[in-house]
Amino acid sequence: MEIPDLNCQIDVYCSINPSEDPSKVKQAVSNVLPDMEIQADDTSLKASSQNLESLSNIYETIHSHRSQRAYRRFMKKNLRENTTWFYLNKQAALADSVVLCDEADESPLGPIKIILTSNAIEEIIDWLAS
Repeated sequence: MEIPDLNCQIDVYCSINPSEDPSKVKQAVSNVLPDMEIQADDTSLKASSQNLESLSNIYETIHSHRSQRAYRRFMKKNLRENTTWFYLNKQAALADSVVLCDEADESPLGPIKIILTSNAIEEIIDWLAS
């Protein structure tokens, strides 16, 4: 995997339900998005990075499962100016698995929302999902 030299802001958000252990939600995010700066309280988690290396687990899963088309379609559908986003299943992430959600309610405990912002967003989508 060759990581392009492109600037990208990666922001991650997810809710923490009363039935969830915040440390497990933090672990779920760390499993699929390593090297993120994570901040959590009792109700939500936020993480951010400017390093495309943080997307390496997602990249590897997309390419090993040959699911580029699904991710590309989802990111293109959610593209607004220089930003796109997609959801990952939070429960799957806790099990160290990257699973795309089409809708927020596909993940019973709520999804992990990943927002990518870059002046080179098309190139980042191409790298991640081509």
